[in-house]
Amino acid sequence: MPRYAALARELTRCLALGERLAGDAAPRAQARRVLDALGVRLETPSARPGPLSVPGSDRGTLIVANHISWLDVVALLAVEPVSFVAKKEVGRWPVVGTLARRMGTQFIDREGGRHALPLMVGELAKTLASGRSVLVFPQATTWCSVSSGRFRRAAFQAAVDAGAAVRPVTVAYRVGGRASTSAAFLGDEGFGGSLRRVVATRGLTVRVTAHAPLYGEDRRTLAAGAWAAVSAGEVDVHG
Repeated sequence: MPRYAALARELTRCLALGERLAGDAAPRAQARRVLDALGVRLETPSARPGPLSVPGSDRGTLIVANHISWLDVVALLAVEPVSFVAKKEVGRWPVVGTLARRMGTQFIDREGGRHALPLMVGELAKTLASGRSVLVFPQATTWCSVSSGRFRRAAFQAAVDAGAAVRPVTVAYRVGGRASTSAAFLGDEGFGGSLRRVVATRGLTVRVTAHAPLYGEDRRTLAAGAWAAVSAGEVDVHG
């Protein structure tokens, strides 16, 4: 199929970039090319969307979004190239794992339970304090809709420790103006099956909406505020 051929070309291009894929411009451009190859249209509420990172600070921004699909990362990188946190299993995916490592992804072992959390929070706080923004999916798993699941609080502690802003972001998929589950990635589904469904869907749109930044010294309050913003709807409030 033409879309598979186009995607293969773009992934080959990404691999050929090597370490340059961790730069400022390359990830955004390549993410948009991958979306084009898949036939997925990117929408933002503003004609000229602002960055996801909050400007005017020497700290990075903790970008938190609802999690529906592996395609979420591609869509968010198409808006702004940032580092992201992913489950350990992603690092073993063919091609995708290689690209994720080159972009400085922080992999977490969810099977490590509570013993792994302090290490993850500490590393995340260091990254934010260094001025780098990081994308996290605090739901910890994928859900078909924004209203499902909840935000876990651990990642928000990193923002508190680093004195960093939190930017809530809503990701939504539509076909013909209606919500679509075509991109959803659930349970133990393989990457190949999900990819086939995305490729087969015509008119798929992913909409990325950034909300007003949050600040605070309490991870419980930050997590609740971020979840409320992401769940409330698509109101574009860059700041």
